[in-house]
Amino acid sequence: MRVKTTILVIAALAFGSLHSVACPMCLGGRTISISAQELAYAGRSVLALPDSNGTTFRVVESIKGDTAPDTVITEKVLKADPLSVANSRVPLLLIRDDSWQNWVNFGPVDAARAPELRKFAATTRTTEMDPAEWPAHVAMFLPYIDSPEPMIATIADAELSSAPYTALRSLKPRLDATALRTSLTDPELASRAPLFIILLGISGDAQSAQLFQMRIEEAGLSNDSTHLGPLFAAMLELRGSSYVDWIERNYLSDPKCSTPEIAAAIGALREHGEADAAVPRERVVAAFRSYLAANSSKAGLVARALGDWQCWEFTPAFETLIASRATLPTSERYAVLDYIIRSREATAK
Repeated sequence: MRVKTTILVIAALAFGSLHSVACPMCLGGRTISISAQELAYAGRSVLALPDSNGTTFRVVESIKGDTAPDTVITEKVLKADPLSVANSRVPLLLIRDDSWQNWVNFGPVDAARAPELRKFAATTRTTEMDPAEWPAHVAMFLPYIDSPEPMIATIADAELSSAPYTALRSLKPRLDATALRTSLTDPELASRAPLFIILLGISGDAQSAQLFQMRIEEAGLSNDSTHLGPLFAAMLELRGSSYVDWIERNYLSDPKCSTPEIAAAIGALREHGEADAAVPRERVVAAFRSYLAANSSKAGLVARALGDWQCWEFTPAFETLIASRATLPTSERYAVLDYIIRSREATAK
């Protein structure tokens, strides 16, 4: 599940409008405000206390770069309303890159957390990682999702939510299902529910399957697709191919289902197709094949994944669809055209 994907991304990626390695199901509609990537990319980051007017900032800890402690930052700081930050007793995390005109305030964090922030800032940029590096990356951040320091927990959540689903699956031996269930029911952690759902499914926590299925059925009654992607993904992990059958019957073949509901189902199937583990990719392709037979006008929902997997059998049908000038949303049309172009390139080799 780089965060890069912000996100009603479950829908965006299911529509095939973006290329990304992130697991969109974990992101669940949230806009990520801070992750380790901001620290890894930027040239300078510090913890600084504002003056009594909230207009200048004295550095108390250097996280990255050459801005030494006791340096006074007089340049403009974005997201630093003087009325809200003046006389703050908790340092603010300020980040700046050489290409930025200003420092940016990402919010308060206890100065005692400076060593953890330095550790995060030293991580490899995820855009530069190969698949073999991802398991170690997510393993490093996992212990921090329960940090009592909100900034640290938020960063850890963002990094895990932005990881490929295959990398998250590598965490299974490290996951505590009981702790995850507790976090999932904590209303103060509601924004992190998609990640907790995904990790609970990966943990093999069959005890939560009944809860997940109940939530899926409640979502169907209320037409609320907010967490459907993660819930589907968790059930696919727990139940395997038999749950693909259930999704086909109740969503992919049901004309009453809304586009967001279909997108959530397809997004979850796509992530499992990428992993090719709990649910074999060939089973996902078969589900997409059946879906396309009845929904050719919505081919864009699955075209990106089929192209990524080099399943070129759909080229004639997609070419016919484009030639017919059928009305398609822009993102779906681009996904179908991209599939056709890639299939022609593959055939020409």
